[in-house]
Amino acid sequence: MNCRQHWMLCAWLLAAPFCLSQPDFLRNATPVSPPMPDPAIARALQTIDPARIGETIDTLVNFGTRNALTSMETDLPPGQGVEAAADWIEAQFNQVSAQCSGCLEVKRDTFIADPAAGGPWSRRVPRPTRMTNIYAILRGADPSQAKRMVLVTGHYDSIDSNVFKSWSDTSGAAPGANDDASGVAVSLECARVLSKLHFPASIVFVAVDGEEEGLIGSAHLAHLAREQGWQLEAVLNNDIVGGNTTPGDALQLKDRVRVFSEGVPVAATDEESRRIRALGEENDSPSRELARAIADTARGYFPASGDAAPWDAFSAFLVFRPDRYGRGGDHSSFNHEGFAAVRFTEWREDYNHQHQNVVYPPAGSSAPILGDLPQFVDFKYVASVARLNAATLATLASAPGEPQKVAMETGRQETTTTLHWDAPEGAPATMHYELLWRETTSPDWQYVETVQPQGPGSPIGITRPISKDNVVFGVRAVDAAGHRSPAVAP
Repeated sequence: MNCRQHWMLCAWLLAAPFCLSQPDFLRNATPVSPPMPDPAIARALQTIDPARIGETIDTLVNFGTRNALTSMETDLPPGQGVEAAADWIEAQFNQVSAQCSGCLEVKRDTFIADPAAGGPWSRRVPRPTRMTNIYAILRGADPSQAKRMVLVTGHYDSIDSNVFKSWSDTSGAAPGANDDASGVAVSLECARVLSKLHFPASIVFVAVDGEEEGLIGSAHLAHLAREQGWQLEAVLNNDIVGGNTTPGDALQLKDRVRVFSEGVPVAATDEESRRIRALGEENDSPSRELARAIADTARGYFPASGDAAPWDAFSAFLVFRPDRYGRGGDHSSFNHEGFAAVRFTEWREDYNHQHQNVVYPPAGSSAPILGDLPQFVDFKYVASVARLNAATLATLASAPGEPQKVAMETGRQETTTTLHWDAPEGAPATMHYELLWRETTSPDWQYVETVQPQGPGSPIGITRPISKDNVVFGVRAVDAAGHRSPAVAP
């Protein structure tokens, strides 16, 4: 018996009718099972190359510094600084596009960050500074779904510890191998392998600027996405995903990556926040459902050791908070604009290798090497993170869109549950739905029932003999090949 079969058997036993006092939500319940991998996506994941990821990280480090403020400096050595890094990243996207007959729309989002305009980052930007985001769009092949978008990003700027004395000090090496050349490598590698496939929806591959100065680049791009009406359904932010390799660190785990997600959406109105609290839906925001979808994807494509797979087991460790204590990331810029967004980060960070001047201790000293250097990045680990990102992007871009207007009837006091929802716009006729539910104390979906459409594009209405007060419900859309959308809570 392989691990997947064992997991399903255990789940079935938990739901088996051992006694007549079984709860209503367990009667005739089918445990949720991992998705079956799409062979085309699985083949693409096999081509993700740790050596190529290492070359990307080494190249970015070799720009000397990628401090965002160096965009305004004219006396840098040739090939050094953040502008040179931006040019190289753009060239990489163009190279990928050339290999797929121009399948990518490569764009530069250049703007001036002016501290006179105010804002939380103004003290970190002492003068008007040019910033540039680089992104590439792989347009969806289905005209009815191409406007749906999923996005992966990392930030290419870096800093050293000089800035904590003066943000105008851009001197010294700021290699930024883990923070965040690793995340940029994930975005570029996803572009390389997924550009060879065709998806109904669109995928956006991004490298943003100005993260270290206060999320400046991502805030600009997220606002642009909102202004231009991007139908952005998922944002995957990769920041510090290098799998720290500091000698002697026995507590780093290489079989998982943390995924942070907000609970109550930061963009929720006062009325929406009151409703969320009243219904106990603090754990069912779009970002949190995206995190659950990532974990679901990991269970399908990265089973535990013992199952046949050409790569090591790898899982998404869900952290139910927006970010680490006292820290921030580019996903929050998209959260502020109302988009579902999460952050990927390695299991344990080493702060000797973040935001530090490069210092090699004297021979024989027990002091640690300081600096965010490639020698402390595990390229194989970054490849695992890239595979999970690519599998998630491909799954979401292949799946039908999320069910719309999901609602539960609560006007009558009754022990049954009635739900309604509309079909995703442009969804294929061959799709179906999955009604999901879990106990209120469970972090993830436990049980599932297949629900067939009631006619192409027709609204759905179902009633089930389960008390709505004892469980949490959700609905997701599934295509004929088994690609699942994130769940939507009513």
